[in-house]
Amino acid sequence: MVEGAQRIDEFMNEAKVFFLATVDEDKPKNRPLGFHLLKDGKIYFGVGNQKEVYRQICENPYVEIVALVETDFLRYYGKAVFEESYDFADSIVKGNEFLESIYNDETGFKLAIFHLGEATAEIRNIAGEIMESYNF
Repeated sequence: MVEGAQRIDEFMNEAKVFFLATVDEDKPKNRPLGFHLLKDGKIYFGVGNQKEVYRQICENPYVEIVALVETDFLRYYGKAVFEESYDFADSIVKGNEFLESIYNDETGFKLAIFHLGEATAEIRNIAGEIMESYNF
């Protein structure tokens, strides 16, 4: 489903900022994110392993991402699947001065990279009508 992943990546690039929804015990939590990366037909996201969002995803891996472009919006939801090693994350952090200032040996923090499995992406108009839909 590379075509669907490319379309979702394009939409998120146009939106620039998107929101990641998780659950903290029995309460919803949302936060804005901006990092995503399309690689090998998958869209990857990153969160710090020292943050509450990481703990929330580990406890309940089902998340939703929402992005808005003018009057159309993306709903991309599924099960967060973290990379087993930090090699991929380390390659993203390397050379990025801002990320290197957070994720380094001194702080001990790591960037945890995940993609969505068992996922559905829908692009809807403001009336809520599905204009495009993809399953991953």
